[in-house]
Amino acid sequence: MADLVKELISGVVESVLKEILKKTTGRVTTKRRRRKTRPAATTTAARTTPAPKRKPARKQVSKRRTAAGRSRQRRV
Repeated sequence: MADLVKELISGVVESVLKEILKKTTGRVTTKRRRRKTRPAATTTAARTTPAPKRKPARKQVSKRRTAAGRSRQRRV
């Protein structure tokens, strides 16, 4: 009886381990990965044409709440 239980448990453990260690097949790359790895043809073509002069980024300014805005927030 003990051998039967032991054999049953070892069979279950073995099948679970096999399932965990099995390699995944048909893995699909994520959109982020596809965006990062671009084909070589487009990158070389982009390098040969001169890029237009870009404007520098504008400095971000924090929006200060006005007194009216603060009192309106307090009322809600």
